[in-house]
Amino acid sequence: MSNLPSDKPFILAGRTFESRLLVGTGKYRDLEETRLAIEASGAEIVTVAVRRTNIGQNPGEPNLLDVLPPDRYTILPNTAGCYDAVEAVRTCRLARELLDGHNLVKLEVLADQKTLFPNVIETLKAAEVLVKDGFDVMVYTSDDPIIARQLAEIGCIAVMPLAGLIGTGLGICNPYNLQIILEEAKVPVLVDAGVGTASDATIAMELGCEAVLMNSAIAHAQNPVLMAQAMKHAIVAGRMAYLAGRMPKKLYASASSPLDGLIK
Repeated sequence: MSNLPSDKPFILAGRTFESRLLVGTGKYRDLEETRLAIEASGAEIVTVAVRRTNIGQNPGEPNLLDVLPPDRYTILPNTAGCYDAVEAVRTCRLARELLDGHNLVKLEVLADQKTLFPNVIETLKAAEVLVKDGFDVMVYTSDDPIIARQLAEIGCIAVMPLAGLIGTGLGICNPYNLQIILEEAKVPVLVDAGVGTASDATIAMELGCEAVLMNSAIAHAQNPVLMAQAMKHAIVAGRMAYLAGRMPKKLYASASSPLDGLIK
């Protein structure tokens, strides 16, 4: 649950969400596995690659919205597969048409097919256009604190730095840059990409991220439905630990029980 004791609500585009786990809808064996895994995750926001997934643009083909209805889930169209700002903007506008004026989008503009690293120059261009066009932009970016700051200043409602390259499952590769982004953040910061297992999600939340978005870590697990459940609990545990405040690290041991009054 999002609203733990002493916690602040998780708000995006004026809406409050209970779950801090956002999940992707690609890479599953079929739509039924997609449905079951996302139900198990407890996620309320599901992201959809408009260029790869039918949400109504291909009549007569299976429609993702039949198993993930918009009256139950907040659909987050994304621009996966776009390699320049023009493509990304066009894709967001198509999604808005298909979803009856829906303005919440996830912007990602990729640099190349080998790394799927964000092209930050094209991302900045697309973000400026989309914000002026009335979109609520959540943006996938590098873990560069300066770029993250610029995207927030443009008007993006959330910045989503990668933890590791998309689909690698390498976990949080550079927690120090993430910490800088979090310290400076004026908008929600969500880890996007690189999570491989539950402990990675927990670490992201312990650092202070508002939420985590993932796809491959669940869809490529040997048991996606079980992994989705694990991720649900990992997010909650990480958030609780962040709110609780961890003990300081020490170089040497210290007794867990007081030494005063011991018989000598």
